[in-house]
Amino acid sequence: MTNPTLVTGGTGRLGSALVSRLVSAGHAVRVLSRSPRPAGTAGLDWAVGDLLTGDGLDEALTAAGTVIHCATSNDPTDVTATRSLTAAALRAGRPHLIYVSIVGVDRVSLPYYRAKLESERLVEDSGLPWTVQRTTQFHDLVAWMSSVQRWLPAILMPSGVSFQPIDVGEVADRLSSLAHAEPGGRADDMGGPEVRTATDLARAWARAHSRRRPVLAVPAPGAAFRAYRQGAHLAPEHAVGRITFEQYLTANGPYPGRPA
Repeated sequence: MTNPTLVTGGTGRLGSALVSRLVSAGHAVRVLSRSPRPAGTAGLDWAVGDLLTGDGLDEALTAAGTVIHCATSNDPTDVTATRSLTAAALRAGRPHLIYVSIVGVDRVSLPYYRAKLESERLVEDSGLPWTVQRTTQFHDLVAWMSSVQRWLPAILMPSGVSFQPIDVGEVADRLSSLAHAEPGGRADDMGGPEVRTATDLARAWARAHSRRRPVLAVPAPGAAFRAYRQGAHLAPEHAVGRITFEQYLTANGPYPGRPA
């Protein structure tokens, strides 16, 4: 029997896209979730476990050959989750651990980025065979920044800041290919096809959804936004994505939920 690939966060936007690609590629897939199996997932191996407490992780990791860690909480508890996962993976026999991170976590002083960087280091120092894949922001995040302001008279975006959004499906494609590969350490960064100002992206969102409101650039103080203005979160030399923000907007509804 083929050793399963365990996906944490397998019900999130990235995780669910990844799971479908792994299944299509012939992988035996196991999804780790805190919730019991939902309807419509009968073809998947399902494991109930909690990354923060460690409950259920030993069972979830049984015989796993690869673990792709997509789960994220958008806060510093990511470190606790990663520590629990690496400890359980060591007990389970050292599967290949693939960790999904963000371009610029070593240069942008946001608490979430610091947590991602600490999690990277836990993976690197774990004694497991590992790969870390950093990506730029997803299209979903940029669209959400505009859509949550839809009741305001204007859309406010940080001045001097650009983004290089990438499609979740393209990141899932890369992760699926890494699941077939040998552990590679730090993989090449993944960036979207275009570097564009935050205000330009907000105007594209407004045009796509017939919102006739001004887009205003507002000063954003602090070290983190200084790093953003310097492009610390961008990867123009790794602009491997093909799906543009406008193409994403055409294919998706006008008001995405908060990115998972």
